[in-house]
Amino acid sequence: MRSAASTKPVAPGTVRGIAIAVLIAAPLVCANAFAQAYPVRPIRVVVPQSAGGSTDLAARIVTQRLDDALKQPLVVDNRPGAGSINGTDIVAKAAPDGYTLLAIAASLTITPNLRKKLPFDPVHDLAPISQLVILPHVLVVHPAVPAKSVKEFIALLKAKPGQINCAISGIGTSTHLALEQFMYMTGTKMLAVPYKGGSPGVTALLGGQVQAYFATISTALPHIRSGKLRALAVTSAKRSSVAPELPTIAEAGVPGYEHSSWVGVLAPAKTPRAVIEKLHVEIVKIVHSPEAKKLFLRDGLEPVGDSPAEFAAIIKAEMAKWQTLVKSAGIPVE
Repeated sequence: MRSAASTKPVAPGTVRGIAIAVLIAAPLVCANAFAQAYPVRPIRVVVPQSAGGSTDLAARIVTQRLDDALKQPLVVDNRPGAGSINGTDIVAKAAPDGYTLLAIAASLTITPNLRKKLPFDPVHDLAPISQLVILPHVLVVHPAVPAKSVKEFIALLKAKPGQINCAISGIGTSTHLALEQFMYMTGTKMLAVPYKGGSPGVTALLGGQVQAYFATISTALPHIRSGKLRALAVTSAKRSSVAPELPTIAEAGVPGYEHSSWVGVLAPAKTPRAVIEKLHVEIVKIVHSPEAKKLFLRDGLEPVGDSPAEFAAIIKAEMAKWQTLVKSAGIPVE
């Protein structure tokens, strides 16, 4: 015999309510299931700069340990050139499934202010995961340059306006804006010579093709220690722990000068939130692990490991900061 409850009709409104609830819950269930299974195949990490530079170095320290945590290999794909635009565009247009990631420097916040049009939107087409490290640059010169200090270098530049060549690791990179900021604040002029990343820029400086470079400290440090390059000062607000003997540029004669770069990891926009969170948790564990910290600090990289929201806020704030400098200094926009 059927019970009374089994024969009672269900109100149409209740049916609609149940249907709507199921429709709302279904994507969440699918996203969680996807994140729990993720990853099931290798992950590609695009580094839009050359191998051997600070961005590549920080990315490899993390990826070499992240593959153990995720039980899948992470393959670093260096795509240098165009001020990091080419490699960034690959990730911005990739499927938002967590299998294509971007490890990039502060050029992400600089390039939009130097280009009238980009093939991607750095805010809306990418999802921040975490900042890995922050790092200063160091003003280095070829040993043939007759300047032993920042003040002497400024005097040389004013005596020879536009005659000193300075390497940059691409238009719109952090090394480019470090140079532009220095010239703006000192009233000097150098010729910016772009290269496809930090390592090629240092190679050019070692070979005498350029005379100066605002190199990332991790890229220049081995050559400073060997005596092949002369370091004048670091660009950060405080002295670097790996080269405490070097003054800051502000200390050395340019009050108020401060410039630091960073390396962070992002994914294509619309990547499932659960995947972003899974990657974030594992990356932060690695960044703050004793082993990774030791490797970072050895090369002058300060570990960060912030949240996606904190990283997103930094990106927006820096884009506004560089917009102000570009306008104030009259830097040409292509």
